[in-house]
Amino acid sequence: MEKKLQELKIRLAEINDLESAASVLNWDQSTFMPPLGAAPRARQISTLVRLSQEKFIDPAIGHLLDDLRPLEESLPYDSDDASLIRVTRRSYERALRIPPDFISRFFKHGAETYQVWTEARPSNDFAMVQPYLEKSLDFSRQMAQFFPGYEHIADPLIDFSDYGMKASHVRAIFSALREQLVPLVQAITNLPPADDACLRTHFPEKQQIEFGIEVIRQLGFDFERGRQDKSPHPFTTSFSVADVRITTRVDEHNFGDALFSTIHEAGHAMYEQGISPALDGGPLAGGISAGVHESQSRLWENIVGRSLPFWRFFYPRLQRSFPAQFGNVPLDTFYRAINKVEKSLIRTDADEVTYNLHVMLRFELELQLLEGSLEVRHLPQAWNERFQADLGITPPDDRQGVLQDVHWYGGGIGGAFQGYTLGNIMSGIFYQAALRAHPEIPAEIEAGRFNTLHQWLKQNIYQHGRKFTANELLQRITGSAALSIEPYMDYLRNKYQALYQA
Repeated sequence: MEKKLQELKIRLAEINDLESAASVLNWDQSTFMPPLGAAPRARQISTLVRLSQEKFIDPAIGHLLDDLRPLEESLPYDSDDASLIRVTRRSYERALRIPPDFISRFFKHGAETYQVWTEARPSNDFAMVQPYLEKSLDFSRQMAQFFPGYEHIADPLIDFSDYGMKASHVRAIFSALREQLVPLVQAITNLPPADDACLRTHFPEKQQIEFGIEVIRQLGFDFERGRQDKSPHPFTTSFSVADVRITTRVDEHNFGDALFSTIHEAGHAMYEQGISPALDGGPLAGGISAGVHESQSRLWENIVGRSLPFWRFFYPRLQRSFPAQFGNVPLDTFYRAINKVEKSLIRTDADEVTYNLHVMLRFELELQLLEGSLEVRHLPQAWNERFQADLGITPPDDRQGVLQDVHWYGGGIGGAFQGYTLGNIMSGIFYQAALRAHPEIPAEIEAGRFNTLHQWLKQNIYQHGRKFTANELLQRITGSAALSIEPYMDYLRNKYQALYQA
């Protein structure tokens, strides 16, 4: 039995290597690749993805999984080997439904679409990318058809990102959250807005990058196993536990853009760096779901990075880095500025209170596109109308509207956005659990010490990789698999009522 387990691990390691090589090419495309390299790059990625898929659906792996079932059942559920067999079987059964040729064409198209988007967005030219997006939608519908029996055509696509979730589940959670969020947004935005002029002067790119690096190094991002570069849309990618890379973007007239993107991506990266080295090189070496992954990026970015204790420590350092910009700005003014609540255009710049409205808008548009009740050519208009209805503002152009996010322009449509709000909800749950175990965490943050929080997250979430589902993880940490919105809403109410007396 041990021999068969080792054979499975060897085969899975080869597949992981191919996938990692494809990820390296994707990272390079977003950072350093010359523009004319797009066409051969799309072909290269497609080849690697096809080879990976062919190797994974080899009947030999199916036979090994069948032969290893007795071993799996004899081991504790949470053991590394039992988890490897269980998670691999789940992925194998899913992969069998998707032809390698389809996967190859899908990823080739995604790489081509991304390159067009990098030109279309700054040019404010939706028409340039529209035919590519129409093809992406067709690919996404075909992908769903490989998994018949769904309630909603988006269900298989959501399941890829957030295993076990369906459109109906997400809608129910979003409805409950929206019911509490909208009155809070209304109460705050009816009050005089915070003054954020201090964030809108000139901040040289070099100093912004240097300060961001100082911050995330102190949070726990390991630069011996990671690096940061620039890209049009910030992202995190992992090739192994020992090589996790993040990107950011810089606006020299908006201080928060680069810093909070950097902290956000560092949250993702610390999750990947915190996975047990014993799981590296196989299917368990990754995040559980989009929602759990986003819980970590949003926890570090917002619950920690926008907190008053955090800035009591870092603000003097920020003032030394930008004396002309912040030297005479009181901490309270700065703290209110970075937590300003307003109905804004850009999701990645949105405050904590309105952010989820941005996600819900995108989620509903995805469902309409997949259902066929909305055509791609009408997407900009639908986006603007929904934006006006939900946030009371209309984007002045598509660059600040439907073209702003990379997600639809580098992959499929469906399952791309719900993870952000699921992650916000889970960030509240996990942080509350961490505080129960270590009430001293806020005081330590104020002193610039993040190790207690980081180690709690590593022990309870990071090290396990993909061994557990999101529900299983919640059960292990809180004693309940329920995705309760209350810890997150309590956090928002307490923080913003203190800020705005709302």
